[in-house]
Amino acid sequence: MTNLEIVLILMAILAALASVTQKLKIPYPILLVTGGLVLGFIPSIPDIRLDSEVVFLIFLPPLLYEAAGNISWHEFKTYRRPIGLLAVWLVFLTTVAVAVAAHFVIPGFTWPLAFVLGAIISPPDVVAASSAIRGLGLPKRLITILEGESLVNDASALIAYRYAVAAVSTGSFVLWQAGLQFIGVAFGGIAIGIVMGYIFSHIHNKLENPTVATTLTLLLPFVTYLLAEHLHASGVLAVVATGLYLAWNSYEIYSYQTRMQINGFWNILIFLLTGFVFILIGSQLPIILKSIGNDSIPALIGYGLVISLVAIVTRIIWIFPLAYIYRLRGNRGRRVFRFSSSELFITSWAGMRGVVSLATALALPLTLRNGHAFPMRNEILFLSFMVILVTLVFQGLTLPYFIRRLNVTEAADKVLEEEKKIRLAITTSSITFIEGELSLTLPNEVLGELKNRFEQQTNYLNGILRMDEKPPKGESLSGPDFFREYVESEVSIVNHQRDLIIQWHKSGTYSEDAIRRIEQELDIRSLSLQTQLRRMVRTNTAEE
Repeated sequence: MTNLEIVLILMAILAALASVTQKLKIPYPILLVTGGLVLGFIPSIPDIRLDSEVVFLIFLPPLLYEAAGNISWHEFKTYRRPIGLLAVWLVFLTTVAVAVAAHFVIPGFTWPLAFVLGAIISPPDVVAASSAIRGLGLPKRLITILEGESLVNDASALIAYRYAVAAVSTGSFVLWQAGLQFIGVAFGGIAIGIVMGYIFSHIHNKLENPTVATTLTLLLPFVTYLLAEHLHASGVLAVVATGLYLAWNSYEIYSYQTRMQINGFWNILIFLLTGFVFILIGSQLPIILKSIGNDSIPALIGYGLVISLVAIVTRIIWIFPLAYIYRLRGNRGRRVFRFSSSELFITSWAGMRGVVSLATALALPLTLRNGHAFPMRNEILFLSFMVILVTLVFQGLTLPYFIRRLNVTEAADKVLEEEKKIRLAITTSSITFIEGELSLTLPNEVLGELKNRFEQQTNYLNGILRMDEKPPKGESLSGPDFFREYVESEVSIVNHQRDLIIQWHKSGTYSEDAIRRIEQELDIRSLSLQTQLRRMVRTNTAEE
């Protein structure tokens, strides 16, 4: 069976399983991992070996870039302290806790090997976190913290991982050198990411072809990641910084045609990448089992459950006391850490491991510098897979139940109220724009028709006019000149509305989700208006 045939089979399985998850209403990573497990045990299917370099280069950059682009910078900045405490300090604490447990529980695990295992499974995964909490109605601040943590923690874990592997290979470890390298790698990655974002934003500003611009957005995360790694900085943080930078400026960089094409392209790409990742994760178990003796498997399963429990409990122990300590620090601490016990529990329970943990485990060298085999490599691979499987399946399946049971959801009326408020602000501003900017140049009947339409929208939003009532009819749209004036005026109004949401985006007046929903509607409206104008031009040309 060729590689192309395997890819086509995986795509068919992905499409089938994704449709099933919608009916079962469970996080689709769980079903995809299970499907990968079943696929791996089918004798007629050849082993699908997942190379660590493929994961780090092919899968990780676009997944990180897309996730960073979906986070509100205002909310990320507001909750930067809890994100940092989870993404840096909790990663190191989990590494130490797992290392202690592995050293004293698992026979033959030296301290360096134990720290290698701890570093591998310490970071919750951005793909797993985003996929597991999507559509569960969590409050936006919790989503920001969980996704922000998963974006940043990979850099912390990879630094710990590299030093732990070096300690196994050389037998030495210098703490202060590791600390300095972490600072240099982290800040170097962030700086490279910002510079790349700045360069590409200026390139995008000069592009008029949406297809070329979309292609550049695909190349950008890979180029940024490779450049940062080549300069010995954090490729992960570089891609995250680039994604955040471009997300902050995307309203001004991209035209509506480019934005619509980019959104459609990336939706399909991320669906395929995440699906392939979780199926491939599941398919690795049979390959790992072949390298381990059957007599060792029951004991390793028990060790894996112990290590999984340590990782889960460590997260809970870190989050609850930390939140209460910061609440006692004054108004600032209470404002940033204003979470109920139920919200803290959901945050602590959403620590699923995934692609990064498996990739780092697979990246373990086969031999040491002296030529000897890397000690207990297969056991580390199996234990890492066990933790991924337990956290993904057990925590992933129970997370929706706990969210419903503890009622940790965003109030629907609050979301609707914000959307109503932003739409009312847009229609009110549009009426002011029509009266102030367009009234001097438009014919009275066009001006009256425009004002009438936006006043009707205002009445709907204020509850004065019900949706089942027919609004009073305005002037009939007749004549090509009238219609052209009307459409061109609508284009000006849409441009005004777009300037308005850019201001709100920069100031953080409304949530990023609400602004993006309005932006998508404006993009669709712009496409419709431009199509009408082009049709009128073609009609006039044909008549001439």
